[in-house]
Amino acid sequence: MPRRPRIDMVGYYHIVNRGVEQRVVYNDHADFTHFLELLCSGCQLYNVQLHGYVLMHNHYHLLIETKDENLSRFMKHLNASYAIYFNKKYKRSGHLWQGRFKSWYVTNEAYLYTLIGYIENNPIKAHMVQKLGEYPYSSYNTLVGDCEDIMCLQHSFLFDTFKTKEERIEFLQLSVDEHLLDEIKKASNLVVTSVKIKQLSVPDLKLMFKGKIDTKQRNSIVLKAYAIGYSQHTIAQCLDVSQPYINKIIKKSRL
Repeated sequence: MPRRPRIDMVGYYHIVNRGVEQRVVYNDHADFTHFLELLCSGCQLYNVQLHGYVLMHNHYHLLIETKDENLSRFMKHLNASYAIYFNKKYKRSGHLWQGRFKSWYVTNEAYLYTLIGYIENNPIKAHMVQKLGEYPYSSYNTLVGDCEDIMCLQHSFLFDTFKTKEERIEFLQLSVDEHLLDEIKKASNLVVTSVKIKQLSVPDLKLMFKGKIDTKQRNSIVLKAYAIGYSQHTIAQCLDVSQPYINKIIKKSRL
C-alpha cells in the first residue's frame, strides 16, 4: 500500500517519533540536552516555532509551528543530526528511528489546546512521575517559569494566551480529554494541502451566546462551540467564567 502523502504546509503540527524497535534513544542527561540543542538550532535555521514538547526515553512528542512549507526538511535535519551524534557516542550503526516521523496537522483551536495538555501529561500516563513538573524533560517547567528558559520555547502561544504563571499552571493541570483528541486527530488526517487552520471569530462566539440566559441552553452552546473548534479558554473568556468551570461542563457531557 502506498504511503499517505505527507502534509507539508504552514501551520501547527503534532510530531511523534520513536526509536527503532522502540529502543531507548536517550540514555543520559547529556543525550536529552543535546537533542534539545539540535531542536532549537533547527528551529532557528528553518524558521520553526516550538510551542511544547516531551522527550520520553524511547520517543518524543513535539508541538511546532512552521512558518514556511519546510516541515520535512526541518525534521530530516533534526532526526539525522541526532542519529549521527547518538551512533558516534555509543559506537553503533544503522537506523536510530523507527521509519518516518508521524505528523498531524492541527486544524483548530480546540485541538491545539487539548494537544499541549496531552503532551505534558505523557510522563504521568507512563507512570514515570505523579504530577506535572516532576519530569525534567518536558516544556512544563519552562512554561510555568520554574527553570531556565529554553531559547526556542520563548514564544510559545501559552505565554501570549496566559499572561501569568498561575494561569498557565491552572490550564496545564486541567484533565485531558483523550477521546476528543483521538477524534480530532482522525479528522486532521483528512486535511488536504489547500486547507488552512480554521480561524474562529470571538464576535461570532459571543453571538452564539446572546440571549441564552437559561443554564441548560448556555451549556448546550458551550458544547457546540467546543465541538466546532473553540478552545475552553476562549469560551471561558467569552462568558466571563473560569476555564475549569467550562471543563466541568464538557466532562459532564461525556459521562
